This record gives sequence, structure tokens and C-alpha cells, in this order.
Amino acid sequence: MTTEHYYYGLGRRKAAVARVRLFPGTGTVVVNGRPLEEVIVRASARQDLLRPLAATETQRRFNVQVKVAGGGNTGWAGAIRLGIARALVVADDLHKKPLRAQGLLTRDPREKERKKFGLKRARKAPQFTKR
Repeated sequence: MTTEHYYYGLGRRKAAVARVRLFPGTGTVVVNGRPLEEVIVRASARQDLLRPLAATETQRRFNVQVKVAGGGNTGWAGAIRLGIARALVVADDLHKKPLRAQGLLTRDPREKERKKFGLKRARKAPQFTKR
């Protein structure tokens, strides 16, 4: 257990939930105990995930430690991004304006639609034959 001071942020996206801690440090990112490059393979998703740090110019000021569960890689990246943004606001309230300007503090509300009875999926109906 660490006694070091950290800033906490919770991020959600689709079915993924990310619990983010920001520690003062050199900019390393650890997700579920593994380096970021091992967990999030797509470079575009990694770049998008680190946008809050770039927007506030704090890439080299904080180490990021994340525990994320549920969903897939895209959901994980979105959840981590929101968690980092929220933790940065906790760290310093001056970060709120640039993060809000880029839409990084807004949670993406889209969720998977439930399957309806009589249908094959949420909206796909069985094939219709006239005769």
C-alpha cells in the first residue's frame, strides 16, 4: 500500500470503468500493473488516452496508475482518458478550462442497446418472406 499522495479520478465508457491515480513523477503510465504499450496496442488509442495530459501540458509532471475493468480496448481508452481528465481537475482547478474546451470532461453516454424480444439483436428482425 502506498502512503504517497495522489489525485484520484474515475472514468467510464461503454462497459469499462477506470480508476485513475496521478502521482507526482516523470510521466510513466501503468495500466493494470503493465506498461501502457502492452495494454493499449493501437497508437491512435494511446494518443487519444493521453490527450488530457497534453492539453494541460503536464505529460512529464505526473505518473499515471490505472486499474480498469469491463469492456474492450476502445472502452478502456475512453474510460482512462476521462479518469485522467477528472484527476487533473482535482490536482489543480486551473486545468478545468482547457480540458472543458476540448471536451475531455464530458462522459460519452452511448451504451450498448438491449436486445428486444421477437428480434435477433437490438434492432435486427428475422428475415421476412412474403410467400
